[in-house]
Amino acid sequence: MKIGTCVYLSSSREDMKNKFQLLKDNEFTTCQLLSWNMADFTDENAAMVNELCAEYGIEISAFWCGWSGPVHWNFYEGQETLGLVSPTYRWQRMQDLKKGSDFAEKIGVTDIATHMGYIPENPYDINYAGFCCAVRDVAQYMKRKGQYLLFETGQETPVTMLRCFETVGMDNLGVNLDTGNLILYGKANPVDALDVIGKYVRNFHIKDGFYPVNGHNLGREAKVGEGKCDFVALCKKLKELGYDGHMTIEREIEGTQQNIDILDTRKYINDILASL
Repeated sequence: MKIGTCVYLSSSREDMKNKFQLLKDNEFTTCQLLSWNMADFTDENAAMVNELCAEYGIEISAFWCGWSGPVHWNFYEGQETLGLVSPTYRWQRMQDLKKGSDFAEKIGVTDIATHMGYIPENPYDINYAGFCCAVRDVAQYMKRKGQYLLFETGQETPVTMLRCFETVGMDNLGVNLDTGNLILYGKANPVDALDVIGKYVRNFHIKDGFYPVNGHNLGREAKVGEGKCDFVALCKKLKELGYDGHMTIEREIEGTQQNIDILDTRKYINDILASL
């Protein structure tokens, strides 16, 4: 498996060169490219990314595409603002994801990941059918380009995600399994989640954390190996499933410690993989 990390897209060539240089210095050859700013989805930026990938020998495993509008990472306001679930923001965000698809095509990336929001667990919920129709529309747009639409785990149970895939009925839906998010949102044990959605996994966010301690706020992120995810069991299950794709380290802190933790995480995961 190839282990990479996350890189945020910007329109500054100097900034992007610094980010790719850090990847090279840390001996990473792969990354996920992330962006929440549709204004950065330009031909010029696509050309810049392609040039830098060639110069630094970097493979982009997935394009993580955000969307416009309000964002609240909690269990209350988040229900009304995240992803494609809310009818208020659904149409605009469908267009945002299509723009992300166009940009991904220009940089030769076939997997586009995003958060879909708190998908209703009740299939009779008034928002469920409309949400699935929106997903189908975006997935059809991407399929014409030979692309996959990846749901990042966290805001829904694995069974709810599986049901959505079955309802949408497209064969280019996949999962970006964020091991930390499943814990932070209190939705599942990430190892057990593979029993439900493992066959759909096309990429990973290697992340760790703790379960929520109240009904309003997410749990707390932690350095990989210090939270609740059993990465030994996870890697064993991946091996059983025959997964040999990318694993992307995500550490949601800033500063020097972020890079230290990322390098420690790579060693931690590589040691586990070598022992299997």
